[in-house]
Amino acid sequence: MTAERDWWKEAVVYQIYPRSFNDSDGDGVGDLQGIIERLDYVADLGVDVIWLNPVYDSPQKDNGYDISDYQAIYDDFGTMADWETLLAEVHDRDMRLVMDLVVNHTSDQHEWFRKSRQRDPEYEDYYIWREGGTDEDGEPVPPNNWESFFGGSAWEYDEERGEFFLHLYDTSQPDLNWRNDAVRQDVFDTIEWWLKKGIDGFRMDVINLLSKVEGLPDGDPDSEWVGSEHFIDGPEMLSYLDAMDEQVLSNYDVMTVGEMPQLTVESAREYAGADGPLDMAFHFQHTKLDYADGERWSVGDWSLPELKRIIDRWQDGLAADGWNTLYWENHDQPRSVSRYGGPENYRRESATLLGTFVLTLRGTPYIYQGQELGMTNADWETMDDLRDVDAINHARELLDREGFDDYDDVKDVVGYRTRDNARTPMQWDDSENAGFTDGTPWIQVNPNYREINAADQQADPDSVYNYYRRLIQLRADKDVLVYGDYTDLLPDHETVFAFTRALSTDAGTERVLVALHFDDGTETVELPVEYADATLLGGNYNRDDVDPGTVTLAPYEARVYELFD
Repeated sequence: MTAERDWWKEAVVYQIYPRSFNDSDGDGVGDLQGIIERLDYVADLGVDVIWLNPVYDSPQKDNGYDISDYQAIYDDFGTMADWETLLAEVHDRDMRLVMDLVVNHTSDQHEWFRKSRQRDPEYEDYYIWREGGTDEDGEPVPPNNWESFFGGSAWEYDEERGEFFLHLYDTSQPDLNWRNDAVRQDVFDTIEWWLKKGIDGFRMDVINLLSKVEGLPDGDPDSEWVGSEHFIDGPEMLSYLDAMDEQVLSNYDVMTVGEMPQLTVESAREYAGADGPLDMAFHFQHTKLDYADGERWSVGDWSLPELKRIIDRWQDGLAADGWNTLYWENHDQPRSVSRYGGPENYRRESATLLGTFVLTLRGTPYIYQGQELGMTNADWETMDDLRDVDAINHARELLDREGFDDYDDVKDVVGYRTRDNARTPMQWDDSENAGFTDGTPWIQVNPNYREINAADQQADPDSVYNYYRRLIQLRADKDVLVYGDYTDLLPDHETVFAFTRALSTDAGTERVLVALHFDDGTETVELPVEYADATLLGGNYNRDDVDPGTVTLAPYEARVYELFD
């Protein structure tokens, strides 16, 4: 079944985390002018869309996801004039700009919250306030047992108002009360304001958390995120998003993608199917493969057959109604080479293998800054090295829960899992601080920047960067890689992921075969495909055209064939 054509389906998205991308003024923090300086690099990669993480005014308690003013730019990033220049420069290079939309919560420094805690009649109900109870010592007790994603209770007592407010993330990020008509209208007005400025869409942060069950009952204390059954995919979620689409989004030719914790295929079809309010949605099922017993702050083994079951479920489940997002990395995930590849001995091979995966499946690929270089996780030797509030909170929680005395006791798991791994500065060259800044970087630079950097890779035709360039161009040239049907050929194979893409056209059927070897050994495998002839379109080893019927795959080898009847 051929999907209806849309520009955002044919696009490749490049995500920029401004704080860590490029610093133009030497203060150690990336900024908008720094992004402008590097736009040619992004354009040369061949991508179509830039997704820009939050640049709004913010106290930066959660690196910009705590917004204090939706219509102003954070001083360290620059000015609104800088942002307007960035938008123009992006458009001049035939790319589009997508902004983060963070409207489940604001900063506690937002004017709305300051007035709400003061019981200003206009803003009193802009947030979710509850009285709670008291313990035997007369101390306030939260209204229910919901937990923050960052650890601890999801409730914070506010002395000024004398009530608890809900924060599903950091205590500095109070949840908005979407039941309030005025809140929804203010948010819709904000969306309209940015669209009128000319942006090309939104990535919507934790957007399926807006609706909370009436009464806010206790959650299952044994669940992965206590209370989530009452605040994820709540009863009014679709109506809120439908209203957003009807009143604002549908009036513009824009791309919308929702970040949706605990998303299922069935829910994705409701949110982002043909009749849904959004274009796409991010799920997280494949990012939990290396959780031990489903526990996020642990590290376990993962299996390729389980990855394939997840991919099959999403590729098949959205084939008739919906569209996939394809990604390994973002600002919240550790580096994929360090999780799913061989960073020590086969970094280039596994980085290009993982790139082949996201660029040849059915859906819109998302590339996170540095992924196209094969950047790796860093070492986090002390807690003082960490900047991620999520990692710091959970490190302390692990120490307390397990009875450990020292960060060294939890360093391995915290260092593996921290979001700081994605936030080390972009590695531009082998000069001091990787060419990111002339000052002191806000977060440590990964010491391997002398071996892994953009300048070296741009000059090397066999680099990870140039492999990404070739594969992005191949995807642009081959409609079958965008719209073709997906078939998993070896669902139970332990180390080889092989699939075909097929697209019926007036000239016949286009077919592509992709073979990916997720292992550091060699593997000979017979691929169950019928063909009269084949051409090797690309791969991460320098090989001549070889028969795709029975193949011997090297460590982390990727091959892409075109098949002919």
